[in-house]
Amino acid sequence: MAKQMAFYFDASACIGCKVCQVACQDKNNLAPDILWRRVFTYGNGSWIKISNTYIPNNVTRYFISTACQHCENPLCRNVCPTTAISKSADGIVLINADKCIGCRYCEWACPYGALQFNEETNAMTKCDFCEDLLAQGNNPACVDACVMRCLDFGDLNELRMKYGNLAAIEPLPSDEITHPSFVLTPHKHTQLTGQGTGRILNLPEEL
Repeated sequence: MAKQMAFYFDASACIGCKVCQVACQDKNNLAPDILWRRVFTYGNGSWIKISNTYIPNNVTRYFISTACQHCENPLCRNVCPTTAISKSADGIVLINADKCIGCRYCEWACPYGALQFNEETNAMTKCDFCEDLLAQGNNPACVDACVMRCLDFGDLNELRMKYGNLAAIEPLPSDEITHPSFVLTPHKHTQLTGQGTGRILNLPEEL
């Protein structure tokens, strides 16, 4: 396989601080409603009321930081009618804003919700892996910002050798759909994709 840049995420260490999310917005000067990287809170369980006290019943939660997965089979590229989306020699999925007509087909096709529409420019936007920083020999902004060192990046094969092959936990979709360039270490309460009994707890915040 040709070189494929990828992200790694350690769910077992993430505290949900969202510094990675803020760093991405700051570096790319994004509007508050445009999130190229998002941190989801996924939780299980309930609270049972006994007398005037609520008792936790199998309550668990974990966080997952996700962005564009720079998929090996990017559906966004496949559906784009103007060929505005392409993969670089390093496997990074990029959008040519000059070709984008704002039809939003890519947004609907992406199972990760990674593509974000910019109403001011009438064009789609997304994580570009901080390609400009990589060209200077620096790390992506989200990786450097993570206070718990939950994020890493590199060649997909090398990351898999180091961390394993897991790429699909709740609330992420199956990795069989697009073959994401993503590797993760699970939290102790992690539920695999398709086996989840919980829900996203901070969804309104992310919309």
